[in-house]
Amino acid sequence: MKTTRTILESEEESGNKALTNIRFCDLKPSLSQPVLDALTLTGFNFCTPVQASTIPLLCSFKDVAVDAATGSGKTLAFVLPLVEILRRSSEVPKPHKVLGVILSPTRELSSQIYHVAQPFIETLSNVRAMLLVGGNSLKADMKSIEEEGANILIGTPGRIYDIMDRMDILDFRNLEILILDEADRLLEMGFQKQISSIISRLPKLRRTGLFSATQTEAVEELAKAGLRNPVRVEVRTEMKMPDTSSQQLASSRTPLGLQMEYLECEADKKSSQLVEFISKNMSEKIIIYFMTCATVDYWGVVLPRLATLKKCPIIPLHGKMKQTAREKALASFTEFSSGVLLCTDVAARGLDIPGVDWIVQYDPPQDPNVFVHRVGRTARFGRPGRAIVFLLPKEEAYVEFLRIRRVPLEERKCCDDVPDIVPQIRSAAKKDRDVMEKGVKAFVSFVRAYKEHHCSYIFRLFTCHNPFRKFSNITFVVTSDVIQVERLGDWEVGHGIWFVTAPWDA
Repeated sequence: MKTTRTILESEEESGNKALTNIRFCDLKPSLSQPVLDALTLTGFNFCTPVQASTIPLLCSFKDVAVDAATGSGKTLAFVLPLVEILRRSSEVPKPHKVLGVILSPTRELSSQIYHVAQPFIETLSNVRAMLLVGGNSLKADMKSIEEEGANILIGTPGRIYDIMDRMDILDFRNLEILILDEADRLLEMGFQKQISSIISRLPKLRRTGLFSATQTEAVEELAKAGLRNPVRVEVRTEMKMPDTSSQQLASSRTPLGLQMEYLECEADKKSSQLVEFISKNMSEKIIIYFMTCATVDYWGVVLPRLATLKKCPIIPLHGKMKQTAREKALASFTEFSSGVLLCTDVAARGLDIPGVDWIVQYDPPQDPNVFVHRVGRTARFGRPGRAIVFLLPKEEAYVEFLRIRRVPLEERKCCDDVPDIVPQIRSAAKKDRDVMEKGVKAFVSFVRAYKEHHCSYIFRLFTCHNPFRKFSNITFVVTSDVIQVERLGDWEVGHGIWFVTAPWDA
């Protein structure tokens, strides 16, 4: 029978509290001294709510299904039990005996988990962890495993599945623990087949932890298939609202210390509002989310050309970049004290980038569940943070939609005296063909993506008056006065070809 354990973090108007008063040294069963020493060296003394609840359960050999807001400390909640469970093993593991597997949806998150786990894994004798992700050479990974072995596999389902499928040398018969991090995203990205195959090859007598910030039917099905009588851990935040009594608290799905806003403006003013926002916050660290890789590429060449942003570090990051370029971009932004990261949802899940002050959602995500994960890149572990989403007037219903889902937004007034940046962009496009070509690709990719919004009743592609203008909420400037769109996915525009006035003239 499933047990539900709910922990509520509370926040007063004057501040926030992301940590409990429970020290890691007070947890029962007790953590080993080497792990406690490693925690002290890395600056961790007190548990977050999800850690205080989950670590004792996994260390007591119980399966867990954890539902907690992003930024709540989930990584240590499964890394520490994994290390403690392996420490209890009576025999020294052989090089090719796999004792633990951690699956996560992206290369970046897998790499982050690997580096967070290393100081604790190093407290174990003769235990080697290996990072297995796409973008690296499969042959090199196989050679490393064959020569040096691997006792803990951390990586993406695709690469770990390939390794299991191609190598018989690894022994999974005595596997102790399986962790599925960001389980909802694992399924959204189409890893169901690989995950099912991986689970089928693992022993049933193991501990399993499933961690997610959003619960879906698919996640529930995965929990039923992969977990045995799990304890459900739910962590929610409670925020005292200004117009409520002390007993009336509004539950929120977002981190403590996060202030969220929305800015409503017309399509032809949206890009100028973005540039104005960046220019006023150049001393801060900002992540800006776009819906497609092509739009990231476009703004990555346009923004640095604008006079007001020439001194602002601007870094693009998306899933179609080569792995080395992705790693370099992420490392550079992590080191910066201020700057702008332009990205798609490749950076929306799990990544802990220090010091992020602002999350800007220039394009609301296709899947509303992703909204929570995007804003979770700031206000992590109780630190303050701010987030803003740009909306068109016709998209205002999205605010109420999010409120119902316990994601409240405050309105931010649109600045009326913002300089028009379109002439600068048009000039750049006329001088540089790369800007023009990236603009066309970005525009077409945006239209395709906008058409696939889950909330199609809010994000409508057509309106009864001017079907094209209403969704041109990204200004793409090209050298000609028209953009030729022959076919968008399975949707034909007009009679197969539609010549459309460019967005700034629409």
